[in-house]
Amino acid sequence: MKWEQIQEKMANRKPDMAGKREWRVYGILVPLMERDGEIHLLFEVRSGKLRTQPGDICFPGGRMEKGDPDPKGAAVREACEELGISETAIGDVYPLDYIVQPLEGRIIYPFAGNLRGTPAFRPNEEEVEEIFTVPLSCLRKAEPEVHTVSFRPIPEEDFPFDRIPGGKNYPFRERKVKEFFYYYKDYCIWGLTAYILHQFLQALGEDPVEGTGG
Repeated sequence: MKWEQIQEKMANRKPDMAGKREWRVYGILVPLMERDGEIHLLFEVRSGKLRTQPGDICFPGGRMEKGDPDPKGAAVREACEELGISETAIGDVYPLDYIVQPLEGRIIYPFAGNLRGTPAFRPNEEEVEEIFTVPLSCLRKAEPEVHTVSFRPIPEEDFPFDRIPGGKNYPFRERKVKEFFYYYKDYCIWGLTAYILHQFLQALGEDPVEGTGG
């Protein structure tokens, strides 16, 4: 291949995320609604019937499907299915910063959206154990705990150690991730949901407290 051919291919190529076609795309909705004269955030408790993360607290959302026009459409569809509401019950929807999870092979697109009036919720019992709301004012005043989780690479048995410097003593790097914990009454909000919540609070223009813990 000549340089001119390489130049033509590179000049006409639009950069994108490496391996994007292999990644799973998810849409998540951060639902806001008015209760007792103030704004609340709505959360779900995952059903104990679910295979993954039963009992955890989350926002409605899920993987993008073929019929979804985009991640926003996936977030709205999943929210309607999980909460048992119509699409007309969801008003304006705004994008938050997207999240890339390399270890899981996922790209997550969170959105903040308001629920019109007081929808008649009919949660999908196969997915949702219960729903509850938290006043936004409480969350903005909250001081989250912050802890760290480390991920250590574990090579396969047939990994070609003889081909790399240091062999089996190669200094693979650990990956450390911050985990936020928010508490409200008897509820513990952590993991991806707490991370999205933290990013949402930052996006409101007044940074939340940095947090405590080790």
